[in-house]
Amino acid sequence: MSKDTFLLLDAAVTIIGLIVLITRFKIHPFVALILAAGFLGLSSGMPVDLVMKSFQDGFGGVLGFVGIVLGLGTMLGKLMAESGGADQIAQTLIDAFGKERVHWAIMLAAFLVGIPLFFEIGFVLLIPLVFIVASRSGVSLVKVGISLLAGLSAVHGLVPPHPGPLLAVGVFGADIGKTIFYGLIVGLPAAAVAGPIFGSLISRRIPGHASPELVAQFVQDTRTHTLPGFGVTLVTILLPVVLMLLKAFADVTFAAGHPVRSWLDLIGHPITALLAALLLSLYTFGSARGFSREVIVNHLNDSLLPVAGIILIVGAGGGFKQMLVASGVGDVIGHMAVQAHVSPILLAWLVAAVIRVATGSATVATITGAGIVAPVIALTPGVNRELLVLATGAGSVVLSHVNDAGFWLVKQYFNMTVEETFKTWTAMETILSVVALALIMLLSLVV
Repeated sequence: MSKDTFLLLDAAVTIIGLIVLITRFKIHPFVALILAAGFLGLSSGMPVDLVMKSFQDGFGGVLGFVGIVLGLGTMLGKLMAESGGADQIAQTLIDAFGKERVHWAIMLAAFLVGIPLFFEIGFVLLIPLVFIVASRSGVSLVKVGISLLAGLSAVHGLVPPHPGPLLAVGVFGADIGKTIFYGLIVGLPAAAVAGPIFGSLISRRIPGHASPELVAQFVQDTRTHTLPGFGVTLVTILLPVVLMLLKAFADVTFAAGHPVRSWLDLIGHPITALLAALLLSLYTFGSARGFSREVIVNHLNDSLLPVAGIILIVGAGGGFKQMLVASGVGDVIGHMAVQAHVSPILLAWLVAAVIRVATGSATVATITGAGIVAPVIALTPGVNRELLVLATGAGSVVLSHVNDAGFWLVKQYFNMTVEETFKTWTAMETILSVVALALIMLLSLVV
């Protein structure tokens, strides 16, 4: 058996073992990733003293950047949630679109609000609006709900500063401003097809039946402060996106070393951009809403508790990715892809899709998929790195099923059977992924 064949088999056994640990034995992904990385390092023949060092380097390399961004983004999302900024965006769009097109308004609201939020946080934040809108407008719960889920899923899988695409940006060495720009170009039409269009069709067969208890709970509004204005909310949550796009513009317009480019590179860095938005939100979502400093600090403290597990998983995924590189597995896969003449963009989607279906985690799929495909970049000149990020992210949201926590979250909130959840949520995620891949492939012809 050749060394390359052995490394491929070793990687396959390791990834299968990782899947079994997470799905069958219910081991926390953080612990499972450490075990899998250690096994791969030892079984591939790496020097013993380099095994944990490689993992540590990968872990620290990821969290040195992504950990800071996740913390800042979570704080911003928490203040937006508590101030009612998301409610304001959704209600404004609903008023503008009218009842007949209310599902389009919900999709756009989810797309905008979801940019600085984790999927789960955005879901919990906006789900009351789905029940209220469905109840008051008479529109099917599934029709409105699928539109919401598509908007949130699109930005979660494709648009930084979400952890998956943000990490892939670092792994592939992509430009974050261009990635956001291309992600918006791909994400919005993909969300439109998978959300309002598909939702309108499937709701004829599965309209959904809201739980009376949930409707009663969500219709109540216990806020004691005025909501932030639509314009103020939009400026606050889109500020980091605008700053990062300015950085991309400067990189194209000005030569390296130009003072304007240097300053915009600093201002448009994800950490700087999110910090600026967070500082602005302390006023727009905080003191301007009547929150005391103590209340604002408590909200910020509370925001970091749920994200601790996500940060550890992201870091461990970075360590596992580094082990794939250090053991030589990534190079072997890269050479195979080049020899087989498989499009790197399609390869990125396929690898992430397989891991997503197996583990149920979009973040794990993106991290691991990017690590496996990264060596292809050096062997295939001319590949657009930003589109590789998007392809990996698109693959990471495909075919959500029973091993995904989001599957059960949707099932319970929308009061559906397992079969109905497959026909609605699982189908929507798969349509979103495939449409995004098709758009990415088309985009690759012109960029």
